Amino acid sequence: MDTTPERALLDQILLRHQVEQFYNAVAEMLDSRQFDAWLDILTEDVRYWMPLTITKAHGTWEEEHTREGLALNWFDEGKFELEQRVRQIETGLHWAEEPVSRTSHMFSNLQVTDNGETLSTRCRFLIYRNRTETETDFFVGKRNDTLRRDGTSFKIAAREIFLDQNVLLAKNLTLFF
Repeated sequence: MDTTPERALLDQILLRHQVEQFYNAVAEMLDSRQFDAWLDILTEDVRYWMPLTITKAHGTWEEEHTREGLALNWFDEGKFELEQRVRQIETGLHWAEEPVSRTSHMFSNLQVTDNGETLSTRCRFLIYRNRTETETDFFVGKRNDTLRRDGTSFKIAAREIFLDQNVLLAKNLTLFF
């Protein structure tokens, strides 16, 4: 087995490329409303969490997001809750998704850490959403994921979403990050 620094770098580049391709496929699933396919790439014990962002004074940045279990969050869901959200959207009767939203999910600044059984990833995201003639929303922030290997691909075991805006201007949060 080749353990040279060059081989380690090549392995790291290949892994990052594989994660990028996975995230490109995930973005396509969400943008083309393939929600069942998206649910399939979530582990059964997935945790999908998005705290609120709070404006804090200089020097107190570590307190700019609400704490798990201690304060309100935009999302703190498992697979069951995510499935219920998808089913609600699919009824065609969901007030916030009739007519449906058009979205574009973009990510950048991807960092991947191989922990053996899992991968830790960090990236930045931009999600554009348009609905009807006048509703346009932008969601910008950071995302931390825990991925589990699944054959030649991955499954999302945890997703932490940190919005950069502290005031949500969108009328709803029916989209997935």
